[in-house]
Amino acid sequence: MEEKKKMSPLLAVFITVFIDMLGIGIIIPISPGLILHGDTSILDPTITLHARNIIYGFFCATYPFFQFFGAPILGTLADKHGRKKILQISLVGTFIGYVLFAFAIHYHLIWLLFISRALPGFTGGNISIVLASLADISKPEEKAKNFGMVGMAFGLGFILGPAIGWFLSDSSIVSWFNASTPLCFTALLTVVNMVYVYKQFPETFKPTQTRELTLFAGIHNLKKAIGLVNMRVILLTIFLQAFGWSFFMQFNQVYLIQKFHFSPRQIGILFAYIGVWIAITQGGITRVVSKKFAPPEILKVSLFFLALAIVILLLPEKIYLLYLLNPFVAIFQGLTQPNQTSIVSSLASKDNQGEILGVQQSLQSFAFTVPPILAGFLLNLDYRLPMVVAAVMTVLAWIVFILFFKESAKSPVHVAVE
Repeated sequence: MEEKKKMSPLLAVFITVFIDMLGIGIIIPISPGLILHGDTSILDPTITLHARNIIYGFFCATYPFFQFFGAPILGTLADKHGRKKILQISLVGTFIGYVLFAFAIHYHLIWLLFISRALPGFTGGNISIVLASLADISKPEEKAKNFGMVGMAFGLGFILGPAIGWFLSDSSIVSWFNASTPLCFTALLTVVNMVYVYKQFPETFKPTQTRELTLFAGIHNLKKAIGLVNMRVILLTIFLQAFGWSFFMQFNQVYLIQKFHFSPRQIGILFAYIGVWIAITQGGITRVVSKKFAPPEILKVSLFFLALAIVILLLPEKIYLLYLLNPFVAIFQGLTQPNQTSIVSSLASKDNQGEILGVQQSLQSFAFTVPPILAGFLLNLDYRLPMVVAAVMTVLAWIVFILFFKESAKSPVHVAVE
């Protein structure tokens, strides 16, 4: 039986990521309304919109801020004790976070809402651990393709998640549905994920060495990223791109609400549609493209067109145009993400995949922490500014990669993917 489990680790990785992303996708349509909308907000109705924008920014920053400290700790523990045990711990924190989220909504407790994002943020190393597991079982030439498969699970979760989120929160469909209902469903999904990981997820790594564990591993990882000469350029590229993507991903809903007066239902449908294109890209397009081009070649194109696609999204005045343009954002982001991770993984040694991917996660978490806070203030100037900054930072990431990654031309990544 044990042998049978180990025959399909890719399927176990896929299902684990899919369930995790489904839970994240479910809360997308309801999050802005909890703070920004006067009729659905859990805040005191006398609080001004300007103040709500700033509070929403800090709320969005809570999860990545705590993930910045927690993810590298989990990555180190995964290298010390194996992937499976630490993934289970991570899922327990995620489950508790969703339960607290539901309580915060039901009882209108803004402080508990922040705690409900802080806890799963600290224990939210799910993806970095799963990516480390995937790196354990992937040959060098398979990494971009397999990381793309994880992206397909991500996309499929986003197809169903947002749609389920608005459906379960719409009281006109079922009288007892409200904003806390999707969180209860998500908590249940996490329990399913916990059971699945316990029974089916294979251990892919046998620890060969111990690493120092510290609460400030995230800060040390930032210093380490600077010191990793062969990874310095790709990690800076990832940081800049994640910095820009955070502006886009966390405030695109606000842009849709402000400009087009989107309801949670409309947000859910649009994000589900975007998820379809993410799944198509990372499950199909990435696999085809990675057979013909090395990850560095793909990034040189995908980063530029990702920035261009974000800028173009500012132009339409009609809703139907959003459905024509958003697929381009999904496609170029879908090409960018797995190829960045493939480069990082290929430059790391076999024994420190968890640690190095933890460094990458620290950079991304830090990059996701600052933009929401800044965007909360930018919204008070112009609701389009977060999108503009997203495009500018993506262009900077492309410039850095184009100009400086050639210095690593003899790095192992090129040997691995050709």
